[in-house]
Formats: sequence, structure tokens, C-alpha cells
Amino acid sequence: MRRVVYSVAMSLDGYIAGPTGEADWIVMDPEIDFTALMARFDTVLMGRKTFETAGGGGGTPGVTSVVVSRTLRPADHPGVTVIGDDVGGAVAKLRRAAGKDIWLFGGGSLFRSLLDLGQVDAVEVGVIPVLLGGGVPLVPPGARAKLKLVNSRALKATGTVCLEYAVEPPKKKRR
Repeated sequence: MRRVVYSVAMSLDGYIAGPTGEADWIVMDPEIDFTALMARFDTVLMGRKTFETAGGGGGTPGVTSVVVSRTLRPADHPGVTVIGDDVGGAVAKLRRAAGKDIWLFGGGSLFRSLLDLGQVDAVEVGVIPVLLGGGVPLVPPGARAKLKLVNSRALKATGTVCLEYAVEPPKKKRR
């Protein structure tokens, strides 16, 4: 089964975008092999706001773009798969399909929704050494998940710390 991986840059104080949505604080570290990173995925899953911020196009050749939105009309975006209803079921179906892992890209709200639905397998965070003091949080309040550290490394050139966690499934409640 394909994994859904939330891979994102975050400020040291927990924000994935600044107060006005800016990302100019994200530094590109020469130690990160972005070609290898992108080769792990053949599907990008994002919310409407991220889709619109990214230009609203069909994305990269060979990569399927999937947008979760109740307002976008699929007919207006022919190169994109739009999920409007039953997000959990649609993502579960994507996970069962053949292919590479799925990159959950962008906003914390979609991450929170999918986390609540048990549809996120891994969280990979590049912690950038900057304090923003506000902005878009990694995850909106109320989300809770237990994570297990899989890998970590510090990048010397920029001071970025890369953390990789597996999302542990919730324990089943006893009756």
C-alpha cells in the first residue's frame, strides 16, 4: 500500500508559512537532494489554498495532482483530480492504487483532516532555524497523534534539522 507522507518545511516556532502566507524564510540547503526527494512520489495531494498558491496548474509531468476542495469544479481543472466529498474514502482508494508514495503538500488544515481520518503514514519536517512569531501552524489546534522517530539529521550549511516520523496508529479502545 502506498504511504501518505506529509513532507514540509517548518520554522523553529512551528509555522509552515508566515503571517501572510510567505515562504521566503525557507532556505534551500545544498545537502538536500531535491531530485531524489521528488522521485519518491508520483502523486501530490493538496488543499485548494495550496493549489491556488502554487499557480493552479496541472503540475509536473508524470506526477498526478490531487486537490481536496468543495468549491473547485473538476471541469475547470482538466489536468487535476478534484476530491470534493468523502475525502477519507478517496485518499484510501489512492493509497490502494499502484504507484509510489503520495506527497501531502502544503496546508496544515488538510494535514489535520487526514491525520484525524488515519490517512497519514509519515511526517517529515525540515526545521528551519528561524522564528516567525506567527503564521500558518504545522497543524491546527486539536490534532493529536503519536509519532515514532525514524530518522534525524542536522545540515551543517544552513542549520536545518530534518526529522522523519512514522505516525503510529491509534490504539483501539477496549469495550
